[in-house]
Order: sequence, then C-alpha cells, then structure tokens
Amino acid sequence: MIAGSTDGQIMVRRCLVTFKPFRIFVVGIGFFSLCFLMTSLGGQFSAKRLGDSPFTIRTEVLGGMESRGVLRKISDMLEVILKRMDSLSKLDNTSTTDTRRLDELSSAINRFQPAGLVERIQAIAQNVSNMAIRMEQILQNSMVQGQAVRDGTSGQCEVPRDPRFPDCPGKVDWMRARWTSDPCYAFYGVDGSDCSFLIYLSEVEWFCPPLAWRNHSSPPNQHAQQGKAARRQAAFRTDLSVLLDQVGTGKESLSFMKRRIRRLAQQWATAANRLDAKLHQRWRDQKKILVHVGFLTEESGDVFSPKVLKGGPLGEMVQWADILTALHVLGHNLRISMSVKELQGFLGVPPGRGSCPLTGPLPFDLIYTDYHGLQQMKQHMGLSLKRHKCHIRVIDTFGTEPAYNHEEYATLHGYRTNWGYWNLNARQYMTMFPHTPDNSFMGFVSEELNETEKSSIQQNKVNNIAVVYGKEASMWKQGKEGFLQILHRYMEVHGTVYYETQRPPEVPAFVKNHGLLPQHELQQLLRKAKLFIGFGFPYEGPAPLEAIANGCIFLQPKFHPPHSSLNHEFFRGKPTSREVSSQHPYAEQYIGRPHVMTVDYNNSLEFDSAIREIMRTKVEPYLPYEYTCEGMLERVHAYIQHQDFCTPEPPFLPANLSRSGSGGVSRIPAPLFVPVPNSTALGWASNLTAPPAWPPLSSLRLLVSQEGQSCVEACQLAGLVCEPAHFRFINNKEALRGLEVQCEAVDSETNHILPAFSVVRRECGLQREPLLFSCAGYSPKYRRLCPCRDFRRGQVALCRDCL
Repeated sequence: MIAGSTDGQIMVRRCLVTFKPFRIFVVGIGFFSLCFLMTSLGGQFSAKRLGDSPFTIRTEVLGGMESRGVLRKISDMLEVILKRMDSLSKLDNTSTTDTRRLDELSSAINRFQPAGLVERIQAIAQNVSNMAIRMEQILQNSMVQGQAVRDGTSGQCEVPRDPRFPDCPGKVDWMRARWTSDPCYAFYGVDGSDCSFLIYLSEVEWFCPPLAWRNHSSPPNQHAQQGKAARRQAAFRTDLSVLLDQVGTGKESLSFMKRRIRRLAQQWATAANRLDAKLHQRWRDQKKILVHVGFLTEESGDVFSPKVLKGGPLGEMVQWADILTALHVLGHNLRISMSVKELQGFLGVPPGRGSCPLTGPLPFDLIYTDYHGLQQMKQHMGLSLKRHKCHIRVIDTFGTEPAYNHEEYATLHGYRTNWGYWNLNARQYMTMFPHTPDNSFMGFVSEELNETEKSSIQQNKVNNIAVVYGKEASMWKQGKEGFLQILHRYMEVHGTVYYETQRPPEVPAFVKNHGLLPQHELQQLLRKAKLFIGFGFPYEGPAPLEAIANGCIFLQPKFHPPHSSLNHEFFRGKPTSREVSSQHPYAEQYIGRPHVMTVDYNNSLEFDSAIREIMRTKVEPYLPYEYTCEGMLERVHAYIQHQDFCTPEPPFLPANLSRSGSGGVSRIPAPLFVPVPNSTALGWASNLTAPPAWPPLSSLRLLVSQEGQSCVEACQLAGLVCEPAHFRFINNKEALRGLEVQCEAVDSETNHILPAFSVVRRECGLQREPLLFSCAGYSPKYRRLCPCRDFRRGQVALCRDCL
C-alpha cells in the first residue's frame, strides 16, 4: 500500500514536467471524481481490519444524511471546476502568473494522501470550494487580458499618477487585493484586470481620472431619467384601498396597522376635505416617497410582531400606520418597504455588502425610516448614504439632540451612544411628541369624537370606575399595592392585563381584569370610566391621549428626581439628555388640569386627595388639534412642502441686507432686531428685507436664557417655542448688540451651547458648526441667545405664518 502511494507521487511529479498546467488539474479532478464515485455508494473507507484494502466498501453508513450532503457539495464543486477547466483549456496559456498559480494547486494534489480520506472529507470540500474561486479568478483575468490585447487597450490601463486624484494608486492596489470581497464590484464590471479597476474607480466611484479611450456619452440610466421628471401636483386622496394593499400581509403587526387604517378611514377623508379647503386648493408638489419600516424587518429581529396580541407595545405601530395614511391621503407617490430585500430593490442598490455606491440620482425625494432602517441603509448603500442622507427622515420616538448627533463632537465630549452620531440636520429626526424642538414633531392621531358621541359619553360616565394603564403583568410589580389600595377604597378598579390561561398573580384580587381587549372594546370601557391611571411606565405612549379623548381624567406619577439617561436604565444609551418629570410630560405641560393630574404616588395623603378631587371634577372629552387627523395632515404637508435639507443654506451676512424706506432701498447700517411691543423679546426689523427662510423670520423672537437654562425652557416660559432653523440668523455680533450684551471679545467655537455669553467674564461665543445649533444645550456659567417663535393654536410645530 505504501509502495502504491509512492508510485502515485512519482506519476504526479512526471505530470508536472510533461503536461500543461491545465492537464495537471484534469488529473487531480479525475482523482477526486474517483473518490466521489466510491464514497457516493454509501460506504466509507476503512483500514481497521488487516484484510481490508484502502478501497474496501463497508456496508454500514455512519451519519448517512450528513455524509451525503457533504458529498453532494463536493459533486457540485467538481462540476463547477470541470466547466471552468473546459473554458481554460481553450485559452492560450501564456501567463507566467497563471502558470504559477496552477502549479501551486497541482502541488496541493501532490501532497494529497488517500489514507484517511473519510476523516478529511469536510476539509476537501472547503479546499475544492477555494480552488473553484481561484480558478474563476484565473479564468476571468486570462480572458480579460486576451481581450485587452485584441482591442489594443492593454497599454492604456496603466495606473495614472495625477495630483488631482492622489488616492487613485492606493485604491487600485486595494481593488487588486479585495475586489472579490463584495459581489457589487463584479456587478459593475470589475473582473480582476487593471482596466476594470480604473473604469470602476473613475466612472462608478470618483478616485481616478476618466479614461480618455472610454465613451463618456452613454445614455442616461433609469435613475437619471427619473431625476429629470417634471413636477406633478399632489391631489388629496380619500380612498385607502391602494394603501391597504401596499402595507401587505403575513405579520400580526401589519394586520394591526391595517385595522387601524380602516377604522379611521372616514376621519382621514373628512380631514383631507377640510385641509384642502383651508389651503384654497393651492399647488402642492407630489413627492416620490419611500417608507422603510426598519424595526419590523426580519433582519432587525422584529420583536414587536409576536407581541401584538400579548400586550406588547403598540405605540410605534400606531405612529407608522398614521404616517403611511397621512402620506397617502396627501397624494404623494408612496412605496412601502418591510424587508431589506424590498429596500434594495426600491433604491436600486447593486447586490452585495454595500461597498459600492449608487449610480445616478436617488429615485425618491424623501425616505422615511427609523434607526434600524437607517443602519440597514448604511449597510447596503455604502458611500451613497452620505451623498443622499439629506432626503432621509428618521422616526425617533424619544428624540436626538444635536450634541449626540454630531459624530466627532459626541465622541470627543462623551455624548456618543449606540444611536445618534449620524451627522444629520437635527430637524430630520421626527418625534412622537413635541418634547425636543431641535427635532421635527411628527406625532400620530387619536380618534376624534363628534358632538353626539361626546354628549353620550357625558351621560353614561360611571363616576367610580378606574382603568389601569398597564397591559403587561410585569408592570404591576414593585410597590404598586399601596396606592392601588387607596384607589380601591374609592373606585372600582379595572385592568386589561394580558394572560393566556390563568389570571396573572401580580394583579390584586380586587382588580377586575378584562384581559387584553380589542380596540373597540377598550374604547367602550374608557367611555364609561372616570379615571385612567398610569403606573409610571410606559413613557409617552398614545394611550393617555386616547383616554382623555374619551372623557377620562389621566392621573400619573411625578418623578423625583426627573428620569434621564444619567439616572434611569430605560433612557441610558438614548441620544438625549432630556429630563422626564412625569410618565407623560406632554399631557402634563400641554394639556394639564383638569384633564391631567400629576402627583407624588409616594405621598399617600397627596394621592388620596387627588382621587377625591377627580371624583368631584367633571370634564368633557378633549383632544388637542395637533393629534387629530387634520392636525397631522396640516403638519406633515408643511414639512414636505417647506423643509429642504438638500439645498445648502447660504451664509447669513447681515452687511448684505438692504433696508427699505421712503427714499427707496439703502445699505446703511440698521439694527437687525427691534423690541417687540408688550414683550421682553426682540423681533426681526420690519423695514429690513428678510432673507428666505422657513419658518419665516416674521415669527422670530430673540430672547436670552438664564445661567443653567436651556433655550427650550427660556422660550416655554415666554409662551413661545425654540426654533433651531433661526439660530443662523442670531449667531452674530448684531444679535449681541441688540441685546446690549457687553463683550470684551467675541470668539467663534464649536460647542453646542453657543451662541452664548458670560456676564461675569464678559466673554461671548458664536457657533462655528451649524449642526451643533441646539435648543436643548445649557451651561451653569453661560446665558444663551435663544431663537424663539410663535405657534399656531393647537399646533406647536407650526408658526402662525407657516402654513
């Protein structure tokens, strides 16, 4: 047996001398084929018995299915190699590099020992796979070189040394070593030759100069043609059947969203007619919009869908259903993606791992997604994301502050989290509630009642029924017994806690638990109840607004100290420093008494007094306008038509402003800001030509905060809202002079509290980095310049002249 093996080695060595390299491979393939034919019969080699030869077939099969799977894999690999070898044998094998690579592969065959083949079958399969890949590269490279010789372009593909493209040689070296690392390179025609590298790096990416011998007058691709499409007018839609088909099926989360869309269809139609009349049928651009719901994709894990019918959180699905409906009703050209595959198809990204950019314009004007979707877009769009990110809107429940959004600043100053750091304009993040003025307020809708329904609710209210806000049994743990006992002395306590077979032990026996209720049954319960009581979690959900809209009083706990990323696990890692003073700050600040009461649950006397006050108080159903269908349509319409983050904002130079007067237009110095009657704020001078801006500068009110106070607080105390879009108009010495601030020096720095000044030190600072303009920033040592604005009644997101 040993002698036979030695003879085989001598024969292979002779082949190395007398055969052409590709014939050596044929010999190797023949040997592997022989092994495959023998093992595919179902047996295994064995030399355990003295009478057995290495090729004895055993009758038993060990690990049959697994072995046959491996053998099938080898068979497929061999078939691929044989096809490549057939093509290779037709080429003139003149490349010394290719010959060397084939010699390496033949030497691997020379080292191969038949003994112990069974134990190494997995390694053989992997080796054959690697050989197939290498043969593919050799074949492609040989064919390309032969084509280049025939075309006469082989001498035109030398790597250029152009000072205008200093990265070109390094990128070519990288491509030589890594072009097979992502299939997208082959998609764009890269085949392993220097010519293909230079074509790719000059025409798909931009690292090398254009090749003179290439035809650069090719017809525009599909995306370019889409980018030149004529403007179209958006028309309001009231038929939602097309939208329901687009949402799709197959997940309980999608079924929930479709049920919600159907239930509110009539209210959306009524709201569309009202807004159309309010806008006097003015022209509205129809936008091409992609909605990619990242958190519901299988690639993100989709932990929400399995919990829809088990008491899981529904707030995100409520908001996404309303966003889809609003965009559809407003008449835009909508595409919906619920998987990474759909995302790739809609964007037209090349197959692979995202190493290659998109070619041509983005096929959409706007893309609505979430943080999960944003990460998926980065993975599959590669370099293109940076170029197209101005089109993106990120649905972000709790908000992202500028200090966390600016990647370099966040990293250097301790604001880096698992989210944030995308270097977007902070207004591209869109929140569920208007708690972060640096972001845009997207919101959602609650069902609006007509006058007949409101009257019926008031007549049928039961004064002593309380419904607890907590669908999961875990929410009833940890210290809830005390105030629930107090509540039970005055009211009949109802719960809607999910359970499968047995009543959850966490729920006290005196609570009447209905289990998880369908939406219409929950609404009927809320219409009877007097009180809707929160446990402190979940934060800022839609349920309290629904309860208030159905005539309930919402009772919630006050937090001492306020919850934030510094002291509470839930907020840790979120890209915000916002302090949450209660379970639902919007309900506390924007609705308030008598519909909302916020008390200290740890103070039994205060809690007892609040319950007795609630029983004496009569309220009517109430829903803020911004959470009606019309309010959301109005807000989303204004964002789509007016927000533009793709057109660079020109530097604001006060010296270039002109002043109008009786003598015509002049450029003599004039104050930019003048006192506003009956206010401590300054406004834009009416005799100055205001530069184009949205919101318009007529809404601007310039204020100064106190030390340690953010612009969010300073504006709220004045009955206004901080407007980050106006920071660039007050980030100048003219604003400091208008406020009569004494500055020994004015510096320009990168810090999220600027523009600001120190009274004690008489130091003044202006902002150098526009992405760090922040309403939320504050410092105990500095007073901030704050760009506040007015707002429409019931619509805090829009100024009075914004519509």
